Amino acid sequence: MPGRNGTGPAGGGAGQGSGGGRGTGRGGGRGGRGMGGGTRAGAGPDGYCVCPQCGEKTPHQPGMPCMDMKCPKCGIPLRRE
Repeated sequence: MPGRNGTGPAGGGAGQGSGGGRGTGRGGGRGGRGMGGGTRAGAGPDGYCVCPQCGEKTPHQPGMPCMDMKCPKCGIPLRRE
């Protein structure tokens, strides 16, 4: 298996039945990390904090997570837009 990339050498044996064998390489692919969607920690300084209940928007304050801020109308924690 050159380079362990999933391509094996072709088989050359004359087996019973149909004739020559065929090599099957074994190799493991590497899975990549998925791209996260929606809100996430460390989303940057710009944007808005939004109330999930009434939709009230307030500008995001750098250094303060939206969930630590309360909606001025409802009083419940805000979420990042």
